[in-house]
Amino acid sequence: MITSEYNPPKLDQWCLPPIKNAWFLTGPTGSGKTLVSIDLAKKINAEIISMDSMAVYKEMDIGTAKPTRQERNAINHHLIDVVSPQDDYSLSQYVMEAHAKAAEIQARGKQVLFVGGTPLYLKSLLRGMFLGPEPDHDFRASIEEDVKNFGIEVLQQRLKSVDPLSAFRILPNDMRRMIRALEVARATGIPISHWQTQFERTPTHCNQRAFALGWLRGDLHRRVETRVQSMLKQGLLDEVKSLLEKYNQLSKTASQAVGYKEPIAFLSGKISRQDMEQQILFHTRQFVRRQEIWLRSLKEIPRLDIEKEDDLEGIADRILKTV
Repeated sequence: MITSEYNPPKLDQWCLPPIKNAWFLTGPTGSGKTLVSIDLAKKINAEIISMDSMAVYKEMDIGTAKPTRQERNAINHHLIDVVSPQDDYSLSQYVMEAHAKAAEIQARGKQVLFVGGTPLYLKSLLRGMFLGPEPDHDFRASIEEDVKNFGIEVLQQRLKSVDPLSAFRILPNDMRRMIRALEVARATGIPISHWQTQFERTPTHCNQRAFALGWLRGDLHRRVETRVQSMLKQGLLDEVKSLLEKYNQLSKTASQAVGYKEPIAFLSGKISRQDMEQQILFHTRQFVRRQEIWLRSLKEIPRLDIEKEDDLEGIADRILKTV
């Protein structure tokens, strides 16, 4: 789903390059990105493009902690409320739309500020990504027929002979990804694992200005706990109940989001309310941990350490002093 008639520049036939001439503000869940981003956007004359894989879903508001209507009125925000909760939304869709939206904003003479904590979105914008050739449905159908007749083990062995690294990385029951790996190797003559490694290295300078908010672990966990409690008080459970009543079933991505999968389990009678609340907190902390690991792997992003809530008000000025 492309939001404008924009043909993004390509490194080659199947790759998207890094975003150029943009600002990035990231950090783990609960680190204060929204507050800082509004201040920074005003000071650099920017519009904000969300970098949150759950904020793309309409009507999923409380559990995703979207910017408020007042905050969105103060600064234009993009790629929020893009698709229905029934729809899947892929990484490639997001990156294509982000390129288009960034070009549109820059054409108006404004700065672009990406804000969010979804690691794959961030990395794909900073370093580029491999989109790959269009699906070959006839090829896929023939492989699926072979799997039906001879078992998935045959598919695994075929992938090992073509792309041993992908065969090692992909789970043995993930037929979709194994078929895609074979499809890419067949269409391009190069294993998908080789295509993907070009985006592992730290990129060359693209006039990107990226910064990450950082807290001590204990302080961040306390902020996360406060955030989860606030979401529950705001009516997270009622929001999920309303979504299920309206749509009956959410997409696989939406239904597995932290803050939504736990209420869904509670409403279906699988866990108690106490277990639901504990699991939301536990899973959010797990996600925060994964975000921090990802951010450490992106060496091009300096960390801005924060010790107390009042420090957030001065972060935008700290950023501007470094550029």
